Amino acid sequence: MPGRVSTRSTRTSAASTAAVSRKPSKHNTSARASTVSRISSPTFNIPEEAPSTALRLQICAIFADVQRTTAGHRKLVINLRKIHEACCYEPSKPGKNGGLGFGEEQFNDEVGRCVLRVMGVKKSESVGDKVVRFLGLFLKHAAEKDHGLISSADGDETGVFPETPSTRLTSHILSLLLPLLASKEKTVRYRSTQLVSHIINSLDSIDDDVFQLLRLGLLKRIKDKESMVRVQAVLGLGRLAGNEADEDQENQDSDDEDAGGLLERLLEVLQNDPSSDVRRSLLLNLPLTPATLPFLLERARDLDPATRRALYSRLLPALGDFRHLSLSMREKLLRWGLRDRDENVRKAAGKLFRERWIEDCAGTRALNEGGAVGETPPPNFDALLELLERIDVLNSGVENGVALEAMKEFWEGRPDYCEAVTFDDAFWDSLTPESVFMVRSFNDFCRQDEEGKMEALVEEKMPEVTKLAFFLQRYTNDLVESLRRAGEQGEGADEDETVEQEFLVEQLLHIAQTLDYTDEIGRRKMFALLRETLAIAELPEEVTRLVVDVLRGVCGSEAAGEREFCGVVLEAVAEVHDNIIGDSTQQEENEDESFHSAKSEVSSDSTPTKAKPSKPSKNGGTLNEEEENEDKAIREIMVNMKCLHIAQCMLQNVEGNLQQSIHLVTMLNNLVVPAVRSHEAPIRERGLGLAEENLSLFLHCFNKGHEALQISALHILSDILTTHPSLLKTPTPNTATLEKQLQKLFTKALKPSSPSLVQTAACTSLSKLLLTNILTPTDLLKTLVLTYFSPQTSNAGVKQCLTYFLPVYCHSRRENMCRMGSIIVNIMSKLLLMTEEADEEVEEEDEKMVSWSVIIGQLVEWTDERKLVNLGSSGSSVVPHLHSEQRDSVAVHIDIATEVLERILITSCSKEEKKLLISLLSKLHFPLPSLPTSTSTTSTTSSSTSTSTSSTSTSSSSIEKLHSLFDLLNSAIEQKIAGDATSRNALNKLVVSLGKVGGRREGRAVVEEGKTVLEEKEKTVLEEEEEGKTVLGKVGDEEEGKTKIEDEDEEEGETKMEVDSLLEKLLEDEEEGEEEEEEL
Repeated sequence: MPGRVSTRSTRTSAASTAAVSRKPSKHNTSARASTVSRISSPTFNIPEEAPSTALRLQICAIFADVQRTTAGHRKLVINLRKIHEACCYEPSKPGKNGGLGFGEEQFNDEVGRCVLRVMGVKKSESVGDKVVRFLGLFLKHAAEKDHGLISSADGDETGVFPETPSTRLTSHILSLLLPLLASKEKTVRYRSTQLVSHIINSLDSIDDDVFQLLRLGLLKRIKDKESMVRVQAVLGLGRLAGNEADEDQENQDSDDEDAGGLLERLLEVLQNDPSSDVRRSLLLNLPLTPATLPFLLERARDLDPATRRALYSRLLPALGDFRHLSLSMREKLLRWGLRDRDENVRKAAGKLFRERWIEDCAGTRALNEGGAVGETPPPNFDALLELLERIDVLNSGVENGVALEAMKEFWEGRPDYCEAVTFDDAFWDSLTPESVFMVRSFNDFCRQDEEGKMEALVEEKMPEVTKLAFFLQRYTNDLVESLRRAGEQGEGADEDETVEQEFLVEQLLHIAQTLDYTDEIGRRKMFALLRETLAIAELPEEVTRLVVDVLRGVCGSEAAGEREFCGVVLEAVAEVHDNIIGDSTQQEENEDESFHSAKSEVSSDSTPTKAKPSKPSKNGGTLNEEEENEDKAIREIMVNMKCLHIAQCMLQNVEGNLQQSIHLVTMLNNLVVPAVRSHEAPIRERGLGLAEENLSLFLHCFNKGHEALQISALHILSDILTTHPSLLKTPTPNTATLEKQLQKLFTKALKPSSPSLVQTAACTSLSKLLLTNILTPTDLLKTLVLTYFSPQTSNAGVKQCLTYFLPVYCHSRRENMCRMGSIIVNIMSKLLLMTEEADEEVEEEDEKMVSWSVIIGQLVEWTDERKLVNLGSSGSSVVPHLHSEQRDSVAVHIDIATEVLERILITSCSKEEKKLLISLLSKLHFPLPSLPTSTSTTSTTSSSTSTSTSSTSTSSSSIEKLHSLFDLLNSAIEQKIAGDATSRNALNKLVVSLGKVGGRREGRAVVEEGKTVLEEKEKTVLEEEEEGKTVLGKVGDEEEGKTKIEDEDEEEGETKMEVDSLLEKLLEDEEEGEEEEEEL
């Protein structure tokens, strides 16, 4: 060990001098960039090799061993440190100089020489990572040793970091790496950024000047085009941001404008960087502060599953006690994690809940009781109840709440809690929202076990049906008393107690739904209880629904049980109606009796007035006639709403035919029909949901109803047509009328003046009907496309729905794609008019349509036959290469091109519209037909003959379409429709594309004609030459073969001549346009 610390060694050697003098400059690096970019070598100049020395041999040997394995890195660090000490410190014993006469500067140069050799190592090579890890380990070890030597030598701790050989070596290495951060070679940028970040994370302190340079250099790298470089940059900046965050907390009153700037930029990268690796690296390396925590928790909705899993498996467990998070954030994290589409994320979220969060509750209790926090605590149900309270089971424990999913994961992952849980009488006598939810979740978990292993456990833990019925009756009575007490107190009543009582009854009813009612005594007790409970007018709607569901299970699933169920429910409906109306009538009679008794006591000499006194109001005054009528109307509405809700719950549990049940017919005539005809909007909405007699009723309700009624009518119409598509498929006189009415309805609903919710409901319903091929009118499809591109459509729900629907609709069926292709020209004309109107109103409203390039690109993509989904094959879902017959029949773009040219040739077509339509032509794709193979087997069956005949007819129809398209294109060129160079280039491209397609199709037609003739002779030879010509030969009949070849050559020649003539005309138009420009 050296005796004392010396200053920087001034000993130099020829090797070090040569190395320093030959250090490359920035100018040389940039000058060679263009040359080096063409090869795999790095874009920086490595210093020329100086004469080898003993020091170099020792250091190179260590670095060579480093690349073999990481197991010996610790020993190699010690060996290199000995050489470092020998070069930097004076030996404690004279005569023992391990440095062999070399100084600190030579050592730094040799280490820097080895570092530069790492910069060209690609990312895939593991030796580069090993060297980087070794350098970080050595610099950390050297800094600790130097700090210990200085502390022991001086014995004075001033808080200032002194300059040591290790700090000078670190500064030397970083000074070599900083210029390389901006290299043009991605491998050099990656390795230099990796080493800089690793050094930053390995050391405790860095020189202030170097720190600022590193900060600026790494900030530039977070905008690098290579994601691997950005990953390493954010790893280093995360450590620097942590230091700045600590300084900001200490100096909160500082006026430095740059304070927090680094952290803000890293948060921006965390939100917007396209690489998932960069976002994940920042997620795990940013400091955990109140300012960064919301941004970090946002990554629970990241697009990358690995990033979301890292949040739940690494960040949140390291965060500490989950109770520091807000209640809404806890609920969001659970909901996002447990309902994630990736299975690994769901597992990580479930593990976090059942292991970490329960330990936070149980560990605190164990610490308060004197236990050890680090140990895994035994089952603690007080901690479990606290955990349920922390996630607010009153709100998250309802239907579709996340608490049920969380508890399912908990019981599944903690079998020790399943074995230890007990539900004695004392537990049932003092139920709380948390405890009753724990019972309900345990019961559901055991009942839903597919293997049946938990069935015996739940039978052992849960009470029998009779006992549960007594508990349900007790808590139901408490709920009714609480509701009546709250009604008497009015607005000042405490609703928390009522909400808790309602939650208790709901959870008990959920448990009752899963019980076995083979025990007749328990079944009768539960049946009587539910029958009485259903007749209570004050019962909340959710409790009413659950009571009806449980009653349906108690009555049995057979037909007799269903009839009994319907009769009991209708009796309850009548009883509810009589109770509410009876209370009002009895109250009026009591008031009248008190008035008559008071009048009889008045003396006959009194004033003979017979005026009826007014009823006392709630505030101590009197009610006049208008207030009495209003109170009566409100009571009637309440009665009808309650009865309709019970009827709706009953119909949801009935599977029989409506006309065969006398109870259902009675309910429909006495309850549903009057509700639909009611003038009160809430009653009409609820009655409409129960009436399914005919579609005209719902069409009328949409036309005359308010917003909520229109939405309900749209949903009902969509559901009925989806369930019964025969209403539109069966050819009847009413079918055409109904289809027209539906078309008017959806067109009206999709207008910009319609309410946004109505627009969204109409768009969703219409998309489903079109996608299932229930509705097929092209006018409705045109309305959806115009709504999608219209600048007046500001409804985000509509745009989101159409963004998914339109490509799926077009690519799912060939008929859908053809239907879309038939309306493209009309759509573009309509959109052009809408654009002109929007330009005129641009000053009044800030409405802008998307660019025409985007519109044309989407229209072409929707009608591209290459993206049709092959529903018939079990392989890939997309057809990249269509068969020849499919290519002939799927000529969507050929039809579009024909319609476009026909529209262009019309005199009423404007110049702007022509330009847009010609630009559409340049985007179309025309599939090349596949020629028959050189070997074909003979076929004598009738099926093969019919197939050949159909393919031949299909090919001939395609050729006719091509000839028609050629004629239209020739007319367009002769009339000089293309007025600018861009349009002429588009037509030129179309001519070339059609020339290729036309040549292949003409040759194929001849081949197929010859194939039909030769199949009868049982021998055929087809060959396709390199020039694209097809030679048809036949063994035994040379004259017929020659005739076919001549016909084929003539047809190909005609096609080539036609294409050449079109090209010549286009070139002539271009030359004339250039001459006119020169004259101008």
